[in-house]
Amino acid sequence: MDGPVPLTPLHLLLCAALLVAYGGISVGLRLGLVRRLAIASARATVQLSVLGLVLVPVFALASPWPVAAWCAVMVVLAGREAMARTSRRVPGMFGGAVLAMALGGAGTALFSTVVVLQLDPWWTPRYLVPLVGMVLGNALTGVSLGLDRVLTGLEQRRGEVEALLALGAGRWEACRDVAGDAIRTGMVPILNSMSAVGLVTIPGMMTGQILGGTDPLQAARYQLLILFVIAGAVAIGTTVAVGWAVRRVVDGELRLRLDRVSRRP
Repeated sequence: MDGPVPLTPLHLLLCAALLVAYGGISVGLRLGLVRRLAIASARATVQLSVLGLVLVPVFALASPWPVAAWCAVMVVLAGREAMARTSRRVPGMFGGAVLAMALGGAGTALFSTVVVLQLDPWWTPRYLVPLVGMVLGNALTGVSLGLDRVLTGLEQRRGEVEALLALGAGRWEACRDVAGDAIRTGMVPILNSMSAVGLVTIPGMMTGQILGGTDPLQAARYQLLILFVIAGAVAIGTTVAVGWAVRRVVDGELRLRLDRVSRRP
């Protein structure tokens, strides 16, 4: 058979039986996860169904504007999600997270379509939209971890940072160790994924392409492209987010302004 097997609602209901089984385990072991499982399953069903319906006209219209609009929506939502995952906040964090997502996520996806794949047109929806989605989904994890770590580190190492500032160190020199630790923390998930891929796991994109009839070697190459782009997106996005946070917490007069940092309610 060429191409994937068409899925019907019945197929999905059969798969949902596995969730029912897990719900039974949760009840039996008193895990208290039935409600969360039901809500998560319902949200995933609704969100993916809506996404499928929205992408039909986006893919059908031969214009870059719907594609750009949808990618912009994804960037904003990814920035919001990254901010929501942090335990600490600073004023303007939403804008900083969106900036990190735009430069790290959307920027690397565009690099892939324009420079690497050299698509004509570069905004071809069936390439650009999935690329942006996959890159943002991974970049937001790195950005949220980096933001949380740098704000926590500045609080925990307040004495060290203030001493360096008092001795004449610049903003970046005083916060270099804290910022470096935050960037490393943000990179951990993608580095772990790259280390295990092919040995422990077959990634989703490669699996999807193989199910769709693509040659396994070609599918592996596409997966490598995605992994390299994601790693770049996480590195750029996390660095931008951490740098932005440092600029917000250490002001222009080189004072550590931890009064700007608040814990999430």
